[in-house]
Amino acid sequence: MYNFRLARQSDLAAIVRLLADDDLGSAREIVSDPIDASYLSAFAAIEADANQMLAVASDADNQVVGCLQLSFIPGLSRTGMWRGQIESVRIARGLRGSGLGSEFIEWAIAQCAERGCGLVQLTTDKTRGDSIRFYEKLGFVASHEGLKRSL
Repeated sequence: MYNFRLARQSDLAAIVRLLADDDLGSAREIVSDPIDASYLSAFAAIEADANQMLAVASDADNQVVGCLQLSFIPGLSRTGMWRGQIESVRIARGLRGSGLGSEFIEWAIAQCAERGCGLVQLTTDKTRGDSIRFYEKLGFVASHEGLKRSL
């Protein structure tokens, strides 16, 4: 079975490999040994922020086989409702379609509920058709149009 837990700094190399293991990620991540300092800085910032949670899924051998990041976002709209934002979801290539992703997302949703969030939201690149279908099967609805601007 799989274990879901907070990521540790020692998990970073495995997380970066997961993030880089697809067409989009391979063009924007840096897989190196030692790990690029930008990931260490980002991990420190996430770890220091009570409204951020970097999580991993590990297998029976304690190998990291999945990752995701949760952000807990306070807001004034909807009478001060908190939102959970799920980002950077990756499952090891050999385990995609095994049910691990569904279990991990349900775990993440439970974390949001425990924190008092009234809804959970996520984004995925429009080119990731399999991911979009996956999230729709889990009950996510494309109710809004997302826009981004690079800086």
